[in-house]
Amino acid sequence: MALHETSRPLDDVYALPISERALPKYRMPDAVSDARAVRALIHDELSLDGNASQNLATFCTTWAEPEVHALMDECLGKNMIDKDEYPQTAEIESRCVHMLADLWNASDGVTTIGCSTTGSSEAGMLGGLALKWRWRERRRAEGRPADRPNLVAGPVQVCWEKFARYFDVELRQIPLEQDALGLRAHQLREYVDENTIGVVANLGVTYTCVYEPVAEIAAELDRIQAETGLDVPVHVDAASGGFVAPFLQPGLVWDFRLPRVASINVSGHKYGMAPLGVGWVVWRSADLLPEDLVFRVSYLGGEMPTFALNFSRPGGEVVAQYYNLLRLGREGYTKIHGACAATAGMLAEQLAGMGPFTVLYDGQDALPAVTWTLTDPAEASFTLYDVSDQLRRRGWLVPAYPLAAGREDTVVQRVLVRHGTGYDKIALLVDDLRTAVGRLSQGPTARAADWPCFHH
Repeated sequence: MALHETSRPLDDVYALPISERALPKYRMPDAVSDARAVRALIHDELSLDGNASQNLATFCTTWAEPEVHALMDECLGKNMIDKDEYPQTAEIESRCVHMLADLWNASDGVTTIGCSTTGSSEAGMLGGLALKWRWRERRRAEGRPADRPNLVAGPVQVCWEKFARYFDVELRQIPLEQDALGLRAHQLREYVDENTIGVVANLGVTYTCVYEPVAEIAAELDRIQAETGLDVPVHVDAASGGFVAPFLQPGLVWDFRLPRVASINVSGHKYGMAPLGVGWVVWRSADLLPEDLVFRVSYLGGEMPTFALNFSRPGGEVVAQYYNLLRLGREGYTKIHGACAATAGMLAEQLAGMGPFTVLYDGQDALPAVTWTLTDPAEASFTLYDVSDQLRRRGWLVPAYPLAAGREDTVVQRVLVRHGTGYDKIALLVDDLRTAVGRLSQGPTARAADWPCFHH
């Protein structure tokens, strides 16, 4: 039957044939369906997902200005890899790389090399590959074996575990000391050796949101080189902190001001405030990216260099990143992240006053975030997992999880305060936290009951 015989402009979308049965799950339908109905039905299914704005676990951008949406639409059909067909998009990518190099105090941001990626995980892996290739070239030039590379790090995001497994590198993860929230420089001596391709320093530890002391790590590697001759470079995983530290902690030395820092990666779609998914990796100078890793591809009539784990990908996120850099400037990023840090400080203060919680990180010296634990887990009548479950009933996603190796016995909760997560919203979270603690303190019967209807 023809489409016009079953679908008319004034038909209600929920009275059309596709709306009268469950949506197909394993086989394409044979017939064409009304666009309005298909959109409405998929929208209804997506409403079963959590509310992204209440997901306080994610670092990722969940709010963008209307102008960003418009630019993303304009770039829907643009393939980033085709630099011959979309030269201006490629130029915008290059501008972003140079702006980031300048932001991170490269001595010559004009000739610095880097690229966009699908996110900081891919960017980190590219940084790791460059470390491995340079180490291998040096070992072979010295006539030494190059078959047992290792990478040294503290508590890192899973992308580094993937890098190690996929690219045959031993990942030496240093356990946390009992009072630490990240890697400490003095721990390096027991793990660094002649097969170490580099050390990963975190500017924003995933578990706790603190910065690892990059300058101290570099200084310790300087001392190790002076004593042993081992020259070990640093890659800074600044997935979240790379777009925060230059604005909230401008005096903190963590970037290319340190000669030992060879490369830096960042997520544009985290505190860079671009939509998912875009990341960036930048090297101090072009010679730190081995030429053997760059492919020169003949593609749709042109030859272009490419260094990536992905090939075809959309250009909209890169354009949106450039929009943010132009739209906000240093002043705008400073204001927005400063407001987020102030909101995090309010949350930390409220948590500290609730009674059962000890704040481990209050959002003032690193990322705009708060991390806390139970003051006395053995004496408490509930766990942080119970708190997380209670908050989920109100739509909040606030995870509970153990810290990294060395402090696995410490369970924490963490809230990221991002652009679009305002003071009022966190004040509502505080009210719900206080209610959850009150209910959980009353025992199993109270915690199983429905939330009461109340006004914040």
